[in-house]
Amino acid sequence: MSGFEEVGIAGSDDLREALTNCTNPVEAIQSFQAENGILLPSLHYALPLLDLHGINRLEFHQSIMEELGEKLISRLQELASSDDKDRYKKIEDLLAKSFPLISISSVQPVVMAMMKHLPEVPEKYLNTLVEKKDLYEAAATEVKRQIWQENSSLFGDEVSPLLAEYISGKEKSLFGYEPGNSQMFFVIPPKTRRQGHVIQTLTSMVGKNVKLYDRVLQFLRTLFLRTRNVHYCTLRAELLMSLHDLEVHEITSLDPCHRFTWCLDACIREKFVDEKRALELQIFLDGIRRGQETVLGDLSMILCDPYAIHTLANSTIRTMFSSIQSETIPRGSQNLLLLMRMLTLGVKAWNMIDSQVFKEPKVEQDLILKFLPCLMSLIVDDQTRSFNKKLNETETDPNLKLLPDVIKKTTKKDRVAATVCLYYVQYIARQKNRDALMRILPYLILFDGGCAYQDTFLHAFVAKIIPMVDEFGSEDFSTTVFDKFLMKKKNHENVSRHVMRLLTYTHHKLPQTKLEKIMKDLEPLPKSGQITKDMYAALEEKISSYNPSPVDQPEPLDSPLLSVPTPAPL
Repeated sequence: MSGFEEVGIAGSDDLREALTNCTNPVEAIQSFQAENGILLPSLHYALPLLDLHGINRLEFHQSIMEELGEKLISRLQELASSDDKDRYKKIEDLLAKSFPLISISSVQPVVMAMMKHLPEVPEKYLNTLVEKKDLYEAAATEVKRQIWQENSSLFGDEVSPLLAEYISGKEKSLFGYEPGNSQMFFVIPPKTRRQGHVIQTLTSMVGKNVKLYDRVLQFLRTLFLRTRNVHYCTLRAELLMSLHDLEVHEITSLDPCHRFTWCLDACIREKFVDEKRALELQIFLDGIRRGQETVLGDLSMILCDPYAIHTLANSTIRTMFSSIQSETIPRGSQNLLLLMRMLTLGVKAWNMIDSQVFKEPKVEQDLILKFLPCLMSLIVDDQTRSFNKKLNETETDPNLKLLPDVIKKTTKKDRVAATVCLYYVQYIARQKNRDALMRILPYLILFDGGCAYQDTFLHAFVAKIIPMVDEFGSEDFSTTVFDKFLMKKKNHENVSRHVMRLLTYTHHKLPQTKLEKIMKDLEPLPKSGQITKDMYAALEEKISSYNPSPVDQPEPLDSPLLSVPTPAPL
């Protein structure tokens, strides 16, 4: 049945019965048209005119249905937004009369519009949508929210492809590089990132529904726990701030992390945690009371976001430079202590969620009393060496080429110390401090948990070291970068892809034997991903087709002055 019979309109079954029992089929069809057509007297004279113009009845009736449908949807919108106290009752009564026709394509948009404007669609209608996939897909997001609220598996099916798309997009951007935009993963402003397809779609799906928002957060916690992928932490913060941008107070007012995330987002936008915002963040952390400790789980995820870590670690380096200039020890800087506190919370996010022990981890005393002063001393040494080199003065102390034991031991066992040290490596790479890089790079392989080989660090490191392209012609420098650091993890596919990014811009400077060895080591295995194979093939093509720019030869001079003898010395 098409649904016409249920609402008292003659349908295909009635027409079949009329044709079966009639003696004159033409008269039966004409009679059926007269009884069930548009009951408008003036139309009786217009239809023959339309026939003369070659407009068939089906086309005419379809145009009428479309026009009526648009007017009905417009009237529904007006009714739903009016002050009529019975507006929802009227819409529901209309829905009851028209729902049997929902499978008819010309009527379906009107029925869907009725459900869209109802704050609570009766369960029997929602069940019908769930049972019929085509109807479910045609339903408005407002209607689907009501289905998802009671059907978590269906909501998960909708969200999972979006999360996979988000992670895939982040991973692709980590392997990109464009001259003039050397750190494109981190330079995109937070508000621009939130305009992405996945964030906007998730925000639309959640709407003002607190239950769905909580469910998305639970998905993100679970996936972060299973995969350790920090991009889920980014998504957790971006979703909250997207709802903040839309002023969805129904959710933001209930999320205990909102004000903290809002303040941290401003720091990420400005790429620095200043004293004023540091105080706001500290007040929030100090304000977590007994019984509210579970909020630390979400806070740690927000601080584990690579963009947050990037901002906190860079702020740490800048604060250390300020302390050096003001001759202040680390424990005397409240801003530095807070940065260490937040970095510790972010770096240890996975451990907290895994153990379900929601207690703020203490900052190691050795980190403040030994590591940071030693790193500040290293910074002074590196700056002094760089300054002396500009003055053409040579080093006399051989120990200046060695990394202090405190830094080696602390970064080996403490992820926070390792993270701060990695961002110092980025700093000296940006400064093109060759000697400082050669001193520290061989030790990065020992850093806690292999954090020096994470994509977020390698992306920024490679982007910053590419401008040092001329240094790769030096055997000792290229050996330090490749043999003593990057190629130590050549079997890790992500590392090999970053190495290929670096070679794309530096291959022409490397000694030929070293380039050939590196390319042989990077050759993809049969089990390697297609992206890796494509990158390797593109790199091979670039190397083979490289044609160095010819050296300009001076034009021969044909001048009579050249025949004049050189004057004798006085």
